[in-house]
Amino acid sequence: MNREEDSSHTEHLDAFFHPRSVAVIGASNKKDSLGNVTFSLFYHGPFAGDVYPVSVSSEEIQGVKAYRSVRDIPGDVDLAVIVIPARAVNPVMRECVEKGIPACVIITGGFSEVGEVEREQELRTIINESDIRVIGPNCVGIYVPATGVDTVFLPKEKMGRPPAGHIGLISQSGAFVSAVLDWFAAVGLGVSKVVSFGNKIDVNYSDLITYLSEDDETRVITIYMEGLEYGRMFMKAAREATKKTPIVILKAGRSRAGAAAAASHTGSLAGSDRVYDTAFKQSGIIRTYSSEELFDVSKAFLWQPLPSGARIAIITDGGGSGVMAADALEDWGLVLAPLQEHTKEHMRASFPPYCTVKNPIDLTGDADIERYEIALRAVLDDENVDAIVLIFLFQVPTLGDDAVERAVALLQQGTKPVVVVAAGGTYTQRRVEELEAAGLPCYQTPERAVRAMGALCSHGAWRQKHSQG
Repeated sequence: MNREEDSSHTEHLDAFFHPRSVAVIGASNKKDSLGNVTFSLFYHGPFAGDVYPVSVSSEEIQGVKAYRSVRDIPGDVDLAVIVIPARAVNPVMRECVEKGIPACVIITGGFSEVGEVEREQELRTIINESDIRVIGPNCVGIYVPATGVDTVFLPKEKMGRPPAGHIGLISQSGAFVSAVLDWFAAVGLGVSKVVSFGNKIDVNYSDLITYLSEDDETRVITIYMEGLEYGRMFMKAAREATKKTPIVILKAGRSRAGAAAAASHTGSLAGSDRVYDTAFKQSGIIRTYSSEELFDVSKAFLWQPLPSGARIAIITDGGGSGVMAADALEDWGLVLAPLQEHTKEHMRASFPPYCTVKNPIDLTGDADIERYEIALRAVLDDENVDAIVLIFLFQVPTLGDDAVERAVALLQQGTKPVVVVAAGGTYTQRRVEELEAAGLPCYQTPERAVRAMGALCSHGAWRQKHSQG
């Protein structure tokens, strides 16, 4: 059986993420070349293992002894990174097989994406007749901050590297990965393992989904997808993975123009969008339609527990925002929680008569943190409430600088998921940073917050239905 049709073939994947030694094939002394930057990222970066430069033109790379072939390297090599012209890749791949290297990342482009189908087929044959696992070609490869593996050949001064965290990212597009990593680094959001696999000639979505779902460091799997082969294998892997780890996908190439662009980009067959939509739903995957939505949903999974149902309480100090949130609930199949009578009676006795104690709970524009605390305690204790959409207009003069600290202290005592809406300028952004540092995902609009809550509820229902034990 072809390994691409066998979802159990995940041997050697650990060598990509935890190698003890790396060979950079095509390492170079030429400043800013791919071979120069890639070698530097390993040799001068946080990677703690052995790094071997391989070059046919230089005896030393950045002062380190170079080898003409991986076969000449005296020690074992766990991971090879190839950054040489496409015409030389296949002979070098045979040398990697002879050396017994278990894993290889081919950064080089120039295969099926530019019409070189025979070259790619020859490469595929070499791989399938061996035990080596390959990511690429035509990709930026791997980034693992915990182990220092970094084949993303963009210089650090131009693209930031995020810290270690719990988001796993799989992407066909190297540009998407690069932009996301730079953005994550800027906002301090951490990643566990990042893979860009370009033409995905060998290691594919199913392999990586299975691997990341079993990875203790990965709490949510995010995917940028252009096209997919072996759909049944993918669905089987995804169904098993989503029993324990949420998967969030941004599927590009939905339109005819987008599908054509995907074909020329990575040689992908985009296929019917409705087929993808059905496959995702049957596999428990959360589908998103923009990069903003992808990470809105992902950070909710990252920081909040799953709800036990879809009954939502809305607390706000602005009536209009509460109405917009209520509208959005219906869009995502959620419902306003029917608050228990004693919950409403308690708030009615505690609030001024102009506050609204039915759901949405409107604390009005003179709300202070004491009013918020009363409302939060009430809905946290209400058995009819599964989750909370908390809206702050921090601009009101009655909310002091201690509002976030007091709200967080209270919410951390509860077990219900909470998403926050907070829109505004400099002052509000400081409060948002405090909230997110405490693990409360914040959104600029009610619609975005409710979309994230909808994903939590959808996945919670999927887990309740499909998880065992």
